[in-house]
Order: sequence, then structure tokens, then C-alpha cells
Amino acid sequence: MKKEMEEFLAYLRHERNASPHTISSYRIDLTQLACYLEGRKVELRAVDNVCLRGFLAELHQKNLSKSSAARKLAAIRSFFQFLLKKGWLEDNPAKAVATPKTDQHVPGFLSEDEMEKFLELPKEGDVLAVRDKAILELFYASGIRLGELVGINLEDLSLEEKMLRVRGKGKKERIVPFGRKAAESVAAYLRLRMMIPKKSLEEKALFLNYQGTRIAARSVERMMAKYIRRTSIRRKVSPHSLRHSFASHLLSRGADLRVIQELLGHESLATTQKYTHLDLKQLLDVYRKSHPRS
Repeated sequence: MKKEMEEFLAYLRHERNASPHTISSYRIDLTQLACYLEGRKVELRAVDNVCLRGFLAELHQKNLSKSSAARKLAAIRSFFQFLLKKGWLEDNPAKAVATPKTDQHVPGFLSEDEMEKFLELPKEGDVLAVRDKAILELFYASGIRLGELVGINLEDLSLEEKMLRVRGKGKKERIVPFGRKAAESVAAYLRLRMMIPKKSLEEKALFLNYQGTRIAARSVERMMAKYIRRTSIRRKVSPHSLRHSFASHLLSRGADLRVIQELLGHESLATTQKYTHLDLKQLLDVYRKSHPRS
């Protein structure tokens, strides 16, 4: 199974443009499956839905959460679908295995007041503080994913038009607008970007780390955690929280859900709905102002 697994991971990396985090997770999930099959002396071609249910049942006995089990099953389905596409299997046994029902997880988000204060935390100073300000402003202004942000190149940015080209899942490109505040912060960073010593003069990444190479997703997460510690916010806030805040704030101010779907780069409207949050008071206000018989 090792050879097939490596080919599948290479396919994810080069053809599906999957993130390093996704590839790492899939490697762990499939390695667990390979160990399970090896322990029972089951060949890859002999795997059926009963075998896969047994694998998930064993993980359940080890207190694996439903959401983790669902993710592992999704990885296994994708793997067997790849083998089917290659002609190495005649069927995808994972399709007959039901996905464990999970509780709907609502991503964390910041209120408009909290976001305002948070964006003011990076103070003018060295180039890295100016960079941090630009990252946070652009994140919130565009609603892009963390992987999309760190993948931005200089050529993808148009400050004049306030538009950004990002490459999302599956190498799909989309154009995303951003506002004046983000444009000002990014322009301020670009004026100082040349001050960062670069390992290569040809470095095309928009956001650089202190070594002059493309900033890593983990570095952005650490940077955000550093600023959150300076606030009174005690709940978990991640780069994904800014994406959710972007969607929630647009919706609360009257934006159409399908417009938000396009901005976020979601294929399904159901996915977008998870990112939105309106309390009962907001819903009632919108209803009373909008419904002709209210």
C-alpha cells in the first residue's frame, strides 16, 4: 500500500494543490489504515466496506471523536477513488460506509468592536510590525483562507484596483476585492518590504518572514496568538476566525449569502452557512425592516 499511498499524496500535492497540512493529515490517516490492514494480513485489493467499518470501530474504541472519524473516512474515500480512477481497483469500498454524524461546529468569530480593536494592535515601528498590520487588515478585508494568504505573490496584487488574485483548493483561482484600509496597510508594508534582507532578489512572495523568504502559515498563527494575548479576549481566535468574522459582518450588514459564497470561494452554499452567525435580535431587526407584512 505504501507505493499507492505515495502516488496518491503526490497527486494531491501537484494536481489538486492541496495544502501541506492536508497532505500531512492524509498521510497519517492512510498510514493508520495500512497498519490495520497489515496486522490482519488484508491485501489492498481485498479491502471491503466491512473491513473499513472494523477499522473505524477500532479507532472509536480508542476514543476517536466523530469529527476525526469523519475526516479519516473522507481521506480513505479519496484514496480509493484515486485507485479506482487509475484502474487499480474495480470499486470504492469506502462509498458504502456511512459517515459518522457530527455536531455542527460554528467557527469562532470576533464582533465588529473586537475586530476594530484587534486590527489596531500592531503599532507603527519596524517592518515586521507593519507587515503584521497588513496581514491582519488584508485577512479581514478579503475573507481568504490562511493558505491562500501565504501563497499570494506580488503579481497577484493590484493596489490601484483593490483586487487580489488567490489560488484556492484544487488550484482554482478567483478574484477578491478588498477595501481602503487594507490597501493603505499593504502599501505601507510594500514601502518597507525592501528593508527585509532577502535570500533571493527574485523572491516573489508578498509577505516575507524575517529571513526574507515566504512567510509560513504557522508563523501567521503564532503572530495572531501574540496579538490576541494583548487583548481581553480569552476564547480561541485563529486565522480562520477572521474569515468567519468577514462573512458574519457582511451578512449582518445585509450582504446576500450567495455573494458571500463567491467571495469565500465555496462550491456549496451549505458550506457558507456554517461561517455565518446572526443572533436573534439581528434576525428580528432584519425581518421587521424587510417583510412587507411585519
